[in-house]
Amino acid sequence: MVSNSLLNTEEAARFLRVSQASIRRWSDAGLLPARRVGRRRERRFATADLVQFLGQRTGDSLPSRQAVTVTVGGAPVHLRTHLAPIYSTDLGGLRLAVPFLAEGLRSGQPGYLVATGAVMERYVKALNQEQAIDFDAAQRSGRLTVVGWPRATVADAIANWERLFGNALAGGPTILRVVGEMASERSMFSSDAEMLAYEEAYEVMARRYPAVTLCQYDAREFNGEVILRVLKAHPDMFQQHLGGLLN
Repeated sequence: MVSNSLLNTEEAARFLRVSQASIRRWSDAGLLPARRVGRRRERRFATADLVQFLGQRTGDSLPSRQAVTVTVGGAPVHLRTHLAPIYSTDLGGLRLAVPFLAEGLRSGQPGYLVATGAVMERYVKALNQEQAIDFDAAQRSGRLTVVGWPRATVADAIANWERLFGNALAGGPTILRVVGEMASERSMFSSDAEMLAYEEAYEVMARRYPAVTLCQYDAREFNGEVILRVLKAHPDMFQQHLGGLLN
């Protein structure tokens, strides 16, 4: 039985592993029930409501999670799966991500790519070599969105994803495909610790959307301690055949 104890905004943020700004934004939007108490009308959140919020989904006019899968490396992956492929060569970094994005683009599903510099150049070249894919045309049509938030906070980054996902789903149910090159994303945050806090917040937020996310980690760019924390922040990794996610 779930407790009905009331938590303040800071405690609710810690419970959901997100920022206090996300809690306030979800409350203001009516997505997360809140009670107002005291002369200052401070927010209080019931634990039961937080647990229910974790299970809520947006865009669920699609069939159930179990009924819909996408292909990652030849294996079926359910919606709302958040993976962290790890690679150690340039080619290995493209092996899963490029076919994953290309399949979605050919199916008319929105794709999102976080990459910069030489990494982005590799994606442009590889995607243009895929059948029926034109990188620039996909961007112009809005089917592929290149995402970035230099010097943003974790809360800003999560709010940006919610806006992008909300806009995509406003046109009707669809599957969202996300590839984030974490060496590129790290440069957008002040530290590895903030990047990992963002990963934890994204894990909670993405569960509410019909998305499959590949957070790509270049083992040449991150130390063992970070990779260990990455695995802990991506529990879906342990539901997959791990060998297929190590490139």
